Amino acid sequence: MAWSHRNLLDVDVLTREDLETLLDQAMHMEDLMDRPVKKVPALRGKLVVNIFFEASTRTRVSFELAEKFLGADVVNWASSGSSVSKGETLRDTVWTLEAMGADAVVVRHSMPGVPWYLRDKLRRASVFNAGDGAHAHPTQALLDVYTAWRHLGSLEGKRIAIVGDILHSRVTRSDIIAFRTMGASLVCSGPRSLMPKDMGALGVEYEPDARRAVVGADAIYLLRIQMERQMAGLFPSEDEYHRLWGANEELVRRARPGALVMHPGPINRGVEIESRVADGPQSVILPQVKSGVATRMALLYLCMGGGEA
Repeated sequence: MAWSHRNLLDVDVLTREDLETLLDQAMHMEDLMDRPVKKVPALRGKLVVNIFFEASTRTRVSFELAEKFLGADVVNWASSGSSVSKGETLRDTVWTLEAMGADAVVVRHSMPGVPWYLRDKLRRASVFNAGDGAHAHPTQALLDVYTAWRHLGSLEGKRIAIVGDILHSRVTRSDIIAFRTMGASLVCSGPRSLMPKDMGALGVEYEPDARRAVVGADAIYLLRIQMERQMAGLFPSEDEYHRLWGANEELVRRARPGALVMHPGPINRGVEIESRVADGPQSVILPQVKSGVATRMALLYLCMGGGEA
């Protein structure tokens, strides 16, 4: 199937055929990552600029590695020390970077909608959303689907339980769309104060009791409490949260035998997940990290018209 996208702003534009194309390509990229020499010239001569207005480890580094493994030239731009601190607008900043030869911009920003704004303002450069506020995180959803697909096979009819801070998570919305597109069903659990009011509009079930929510689940996806995006007082304490919604071995045993344990990172050990679960045999948290590089390689390759990888 031909790939028709040159930007990725959210996963809602991707069909099931698109996702399957990307998953197949990501598998080839993961094989490439296991070679002694990881670099290929697929994007040689292309310039990618990574613009991160918020802190990031996994997303920023995996995008940079993906770009470099494909042979692209990479610039990591930071707002501190740039002309933004002198009052330059975001529009003028990206126009300047495009005038310098940028073929693609990877952006993370605290304001929802910034990637769409850049797409409309840039004349030729591709735009990749690395997270916009609490709205969307499409490449996280892609790597999550890829990880689950690699371990479970077809996702048709699979049940995914997402437990945690649904309200403030940009990961959840993107994951719901992507997993449902691949035929999975989803249930969300967590404190009612951390749930959006329109849970039904998301097309997922809400079960406040985490122990009930994970019954029959093929994967348990734990979310970090996003303290930086919420007001205080939305739950009694971290200890209380861990007791009711934290992932311990007893919670995992209630899911299907061999159910995957997933987490987008960073992990708050002893809050949403205990170490014996995070580091246990059912955890695929580190494989998710590797998947992040492979899926971002596949995305860049498909959107930017790479050659043979």
